[in-house]
Amino acid sequence: MKKMLVATTMVLMLLSSIATAEDELGFSLGGDFVSKYVWRGQLVNDDYVFQPTGEVTYGNMTFGIWGSFDFTDYTDRKDSFQEVDYYFDYSDALPFIDSMSYSVGVIYYDFPGTGPMGGFVSDTTEIYWGIGFDEVLFTPTFTVYHDVAEAEGTYVNLAMSHSYEKLFDLGDIPVGLDIGVGVGWASGSYNKYYWGTDQSKAQDLSFSLALPLEIGGFSVTPSFSYITLMSDDIRDMDVYDTDSDYFVTGISISKSF
Repeated sequence: MKKMLVATTMVLMLLSSIATAEDELGFSLGGDFVSKYVWRGQLVNDDYVFQPTGEVTYGNMTFGIWGSFDFTDYTDRKDSFQEVDYYFDYSDALPFIDSMSYSVGVIYYDFPGTGPMGGFVSDTTEIYWGIGFDEVLFTPTFTVYHDVAEAEGTYVNLAMSHSYEKLFDLGDIPVGLDIGVGVGWASGSYNKYYWGTDQSKAQDLSFSLALPLEIGGFSVTPSFSYITLMSDDIRDMDVYDTDSDYFVTGISISKSF
């Protein structure tokens, strides 16, 4: 019932906004094949997973569905979805400040699986808001996520990125370069729910490299990421893995209509 209510609310928000907007309806489909699933420093799955995404956009609004499909029995959910998320986002430039943008939205996390993640994490909901500096070096973004259901805590992410339109040519296909770095902090209640420690701590640090290119109308992006937990206290409480340092490789394919 909770899932249906949240999903219905998102759809109604999108449809009501469409009724008053003047932009064109857009669709996109994509999928990531990654060597492991790490979320905010937590190792959710140490084996290969497939993570498809579908989005509907209208003007500044986006309604999307994202999932994580397990190929192995690492989470006791082989050949099935361990997680399915539903989200609604509204993004726009700040009034009178074109160089800055903002986003607000809601994410509903559904964990139908069992095992290290789905076994004891209930479905939950986050609302978020963020700001971005579009014309500043490394385009920093600052996003605050607040869990309003289970954890009742806050996670904050500061990220910076830079893109090169063409790094080199692969035959007659230009290959770009995207570089990103992000750092996360979480409140005591958030860490208590996910890690078992009630201290507010800097949480995860991540670095990423991606090589986007266009092939036959599809966006294809090989990527490489490094994620580590910053807090020794959280590392000591990490029931997912004692290493807490992860290298993740992957490839993404997407198409917009």
